[in-house]
Amino acid sequence: MNPALNKLQPYPFERLRTLLAGAQPPADLSWIAMYIGEPRHPAPSFVIDALTRNMEGLGSYPLTTGIAPLREAIAQWLTRRFKLPAGSISPETMVLPVNGTREALFAFVQSMTDPGKTPLVVMPNPFYQIYEGAALLAGAEPYFVPNDAAHSGLPDLDSVPAEVWERCQILFLCSPSNPTGAVASIEYLQHALRLAERYDFIVASDECYSEIYFDETRPPAGLLQAAAEAGNTSYERCVVFHSLSKRSSVPGLRSGFVAGDARLIKPFLLYRTYHGSAMPPPTQIASIAAWNDETHVLENRNLYRQKFAAVLPILREVMPVEMPEAAFYLWPEVDNDERFTRELFERQNITLLPGSYIARSMPDGANPGRGRVRISLVAKVPECIEAASRIREFVRTRK
Repeated sequence: MNPALNKLQPYPFERLRTLLAGAQPPADLSWIAMYIGEPRHPAPSFVIDALTRNMEGLGSYPLTTGIAPLREAIAQWLTRRFKLPAGSISPETMVLPVNGTREALFAFVQSMTDPGKTPLVVMPNPFYQIYEGAALLAGAEPYFVPNDAAHSGLPDLDSVPAEVWERCQILFLCSPSNPTGAVASIEYLQHALRLAERYDFIVASDECYSEIYFDETRPPAGLLQAAAEAGNTSYERCVVFHSLSKRSSVPGLRSGFVAGDARLIKPFLLYRTYHGSAMPPPTQIASIAAWNDETHVLENRNLYRQKFAAVLPILREVMPVEMPEAAFYLWPEVDNDERFTRELFERQNITLLPGSYIARSMPDGANPGRGRVRISLVAKVPECIEAASRIREFVRTRK
C-alpha cells in the first residue's frame, strides 16, 4: 500500500457524516442540503439533447486528446471570454479535455512534481481538498497560505518566505475563491506569475467558479488573461482548469478542460494516456454545445442573483453575511462551527459545512476556517428562502 495514503485526512463530507451521526432532525421539516457545492439548477435541455442524440459514440474508444471540434470550441471560448489574442490558444497543443476538474487537478500534480527535490505545493487555506491530497500522493508537502481578509480574501503571496518559493513546484490559486467568493485581480495574478518566473514554478489556477459572478460589466479575470496582458502570450508556467459543472449546472456530465503552456500540456497528455481517463464521445458532443452557448449561463447567474437577493436580508437579521464577489457561497462567522452545524441539523434539518473542515491549522495553531460555516446556495430559490428563514429562527432561539 502507498504509505502516503496514511497522510490523507478524512474528506470534509466524511467528517460531516461523523459529526451528524446520531442526530435526529425534526421529522416534520424537509431536509435542505447546503453543505456541498453541487448545482441543482435544471440542466440545459439542449445539452441533454446533444448527449442523447449521440449515444452511438459509446461504440468506440475515445481518444485522450478528445475530438478536434471540442478542443476548438474550448479554445474559442477561452479567447472570447478572457479577451485573449486571436490564435494564441492552440487547440492542438494547449487544450486538453478532462472528466471534470477534480480528476484533472489531482492528475496534474502527479505528473508535474519531482518528488526527488523535496517539493512544496503552495495553496490557499481554506481550500479545495483535492489540492492537498494530490500533493501528498505525489510525494510533495503542502504549504498553506491563509486567505487573508486584509488582502480581499485571497492568500497574501508576499507573506510567503523566499525559501518556500525556492522549493515550490506548483502554486494553486482558486479565483473566484471557494469558499470566500473573492476574485483575484489582474494585478494579483500578474504578481503570482512574476514570482513563478523568478522561482521557476507552475501557477495552476482553478477557475471553475469563473462564470458565477454578479456584475455583468466585471467578469472575473483569468490567469491566461493576466499573462497575455503582461505580454506572455505563450502562457509560460500557466495552467487553468475550467468545468461545465458550475457554469452550466451539469455536475454529473463530468466535463472540463485544462489549458495553458504547451510545454506542460504535452507531458500531462503523456501521463493521461496511461491514466486512462478519456472523455466519452457523447459527453464531448454535449460539451461542445455547452461551451458554444452563453444564454443559459446568464440565466444561471440570474438565478443565483435571485437567491442572494432573497436570502441576505433574512440572514442579516441574525448574523454577519456579505455578498460575495462571485461563486455561490456564504462564509459567515459563528461561535463554534461544529456545534453550530450539528445543532442546526438537529433543530432545523439543514446541513451546512463547518469551515474548519476545509482548512488546516497553521503552525501557530490557528485554523482560518474555524468559527465559520460554508452555506452553499445551490438549491432552488424557494428552498433557499426557506432555509434562510429556518436559520434565522435557529439563531434567534438558540441558547
